[in-house]
Amino acid sequence: MQTFKGKFLVFLVAAMSLILVLSGCGSSGQDQTKDPKSDPIRIGVFNWAENIAVCNLWKIVLEEQGYNVELVDGEKVILYQGVAQGNLDLALEVWLPDTDEPFWEKYQENWEQLGYWYEGTGLGLVVPTYVDVNSIEELNANKDKFLKGGNPAIIGIESGASLMRMTEEAIEEYGLEYRLMEGSETAMMATLKSAYDANEPVLVTLWNPHWAFADYDLKYLEDPKKVYGDEEKIYSVAHKGFSEEYPTVARWLNQWKMDDQSLGSLMAVINETGDPAEGASIWLEDNRDLVNEWLK
Repeated sequence: MQTFKGKFLVFLVAAMSLILVLSGCGSSGQDQTKDPKSDPIRIGVFNWAENIAVCNLWKIVLEEQGYNVELVDGEKVILYQGVAQGNLDLALEVWLPDTDEPFWEKYQENWEQLGYWYEGTGLGLVVPTYVDVNSIEELNANKDKFLKGGNPAIIGIESGASLMRMTEEAIEEYGLEYRLMEGSETAMMATLKSAYDANEPVLVTLWNPHWAFADYDLKYLEDPKKVYGDEEKIYSVAHKGFSEEYPTVARWLNQWKMDDQSLGSLMAVINETGDPAEGASIWLEDNRDLVNEWLK
C-alpha cells in the first residue's frame, strides 16, 4: 500500500506532466513545428513602396509574437525564384491573375499560394492631370511633350519588373515611337517629382497602391487594347510546406486584408519618416485594432 508521501509524489509527477503537455500545445499562438527563435522566417523585399511597407510591418508584427524574422532585399524575379527554391519563406506581393501570371506559371509547383490581402490594383502609363493627353493611342501625336535626352521617353523602373514587361508589350501593340528607360522606383519618382514641381509633362510607369497618387494629381492613360489588364488582387506566396511548418503564421497571412485607406496611410507614414521600420512601427501603434483582427 502506498503511503501518503508516495501518493503525493505520484500526484506531483502527474501534475507536472500535464503542465508540460499543455505548455507544449502553446497558448501564445506561436507555431510548435519550428522554433521561431532559431529558424528565422525569411521574407523577400523588392523595391516597391507598398512591398517595403508591408514587409517591414509584418517583420514587426511577427517579432512581437516571438518569431525571428529576416528581410532579404533583391529584385522581384530573384526573390520569386528564392521562394520556389526554399531559400526564402515568403514573398508578400504577387499580382494575379495577369501581371505576375508568368511567374505563377513557372513556380506554381513550388509555391504555396496564401490569401489575397488587397484587391482593386491598377498599373499602366501615368501622367500628371495637367497634361492634355488621355490615352496611350494619343502618345505618338504628342512625342514632343515627353522628351528625355532629345528623344520621346517613358520613365520606367527595374528591368525585371512585370510592369516593364507589359510596357514593352504596350510599345509594340500601340506602335509607340518611345524609348523605355530602365531604372528604379526611386529614380522614377525623382523624375516625376521634378517634372511635377515645374509643371512639365512627364510619362512614367506606375501602379496603385502607391503613395504617389496621394501626393500628386495623376491619371492613368486609357488602355483600350487592355495590355495592362484589369484590376487584380495581391497575394502572398510561400515555399511548399510553409503552412505545415508555420500554420499560425499562414493563418494570420490568410486573414490579412488592407484597402486604399489602410495601406495608403502606412505608406504615407513611412514616406514621411523616411525609415520603413520606424514608419511601420508608428503606424502599427495607431492601428492595433486592425492588426489584431488579422491575428485572431
